[in-house]
Amino acid sequence: MNRQRAKEIAQSPDMKYVTYNGNQVYIQHVNDAQTARVFAINDPENEFDAQLEKLNEKL
Repeated sequence: MNRQRAKEIAQSPDMKYVTYNGNQVYIQHVNDAQTARVFAINDPENEFDAQLEKLNEKL
C-alpha cells in the first residue's frame, strides 16, 4: 500500500478492510515512509508497526 492511501484510511471515519499477513488490521497512523502503527481487529491491545508494502486493502 502506498503511504498516501494508508494516511487516507487512517484519517477516514469509515472502517476499511485492510489486512496484514492475512489478518484484518486497523491503521492508527502512518509513522514514516515505510511503516504504519496498526493493531489486529481481534486483538486491539497489541499494537505494532507494520510495513506499508505488506498492508493490503480489500475493495
